[in-house]
Order: sequence, then C-alpha cells, then structure tokens
Amino acid sequence: MYWTGNSPENIEETFVTYTIAEPCVDVMDKACIEECPVDCIYEGGRMLYIHPDECVDCGACEPVCPVEAIFYEDDVPDQWTGYIQSNADFFVDLGSPGGAAKVGKTDYDPPSVKELPPMGEGH
Repeated sequence: MYWTGNSPENIEETFVTYTIAEPCVDVMDKACIEECPVDCIYEGGRMLYIHPDECVDCGACEPVCPVEAIFYEDDVPDQWTGYIQSNADFFVDLGSPGGAAKVGKTDYDPPSVKELPPMGEGH
C-alpha cells in the first residue's frame, strides 16, 4: 500500500500489485516491457516503474527480469520497501495515461531514485 496525490487534500490510498526495486537502477534491461501484456511498465531516467492502476497482476514481468528487480508488493525485501513509494511517486504528475507507449521514455525519476549514487553493472 502506498499514498498518491499531489496535495494533502488529494491523497489516496492505493494498492500495488508488482513493483520494481533497486536492482533495476541504471540497468533497465527492459525485458519486462516486452513481456507485459498491458503496457503498464514506464521508463524513467534511471529505472522502470509499474503503473499500479494499469497492471493486471499477471506476473509475466517478474520471471523475465535478469536482475531480479521485480517483486509482488508483499514480497519486496525489507531493504527495498522504499521503492514501493518511489514507484507511486513516479506517477503523481504523470497520472494514468493508459499505457507506457503513449508516453515513451521520460527523464524523470522521483528524488529518492534520482539522488542515488551510480549503480548497475560496472559500479
């Protein structure tokens, strides 16, 4: 569960299906994007994000991730639970555009991701 909304009076409680965590940062293999049947995985500047309202909870993305960064919300390892909120924060301004293909790659990441040191292969 996480919170969305762009102002205190517009806060909503939302339930996540799957979320992407730290192993994706600066890697973004994108095999999950190709596997997703509903186009709900969006590309930020440093990592990918699953739209909680567009995901149909099929789980097709999880086994194809080569860095094992995708988890069902209840299974996110303790050290990465902050990524549940980071995932929600990515969509605060973006909203629900109805598919990642309509948006394309963005350079945006929430501050919690943007401010991380370089990661991924070679770091």
